[in-house]
Amino acid sequence: MRPERLRVGGLAPFSTVDYPGHLSAVLFCQGCPWRCRYCHNPHLQPFTAGAITWPEVEAFLTKRRGLLDAVVFSGGEPTAQPALEAAIRAVLRLGFKVGLHTAGVYPGRLRRVLPLLSWVGLDIKAPFDGRYDAITRIPASWRAGMGALDEVLMAGVAYDLRTTIHPALLDAAAKEAIQTELFRRGARPARWQEFRAQGCVDAGLVH
Repeated sequence: MRPERLRVGGLAPFSTVDYPGHLSAVLFCQGCPWRCRYCHNPHLQPFTAGAITWPEVEAFLTKRRGLLDAVVFSGGEPTAQPALEAAIRAVLRLGFKVGLHTAGVYPGRLRRVLPLLSWVGLDIKAPFDGRYDAITRIPASWRAGMGALDEVLMAGVAYDLRTTIHPALLDAAAKEAIQTELFRRGARPARWQEFRAQGCVDAGLVH
């Protein structure tokens, strides 16, 4: 698979928050099979053709060598695209570190790219039970989330776990259950993220 096959839905040329402690560019990959209720990038969910070609991405990154530390693949869900590994390798050849934002949708695909990554931001949606599925609206999605967490922990890569909090979705007991499970698995606590209404199409959460 060639990096030219990666569907890039957008590019943020400069970020100080998407890879902790690093100046980075962010590539937003098209496509995600989950339909999380609080998603603020629903335009990236369909598996459509990207808005930016890979040659355009490479030309931009080539001019940013020495100015940026890293490139972060975000989405959408980057691991949904078979061309992700080739794209990561192309970025590494340009001399950048690589970070990944993922919901852990495909633990097996995540396992294959983990050796190439310097940092992973993994979303923990909820406790690993039916409450996970209520957020993603995909049956048994909690199994993928749990598997992805195990893959990250086994890989030994630097990581950040984060959970989006909306009172209609996760109460105090759910938050405690998340941290208890993470502690049991030897992981660091999750960082709470506030719900962002911008871009969210779930009227029940916005209002």
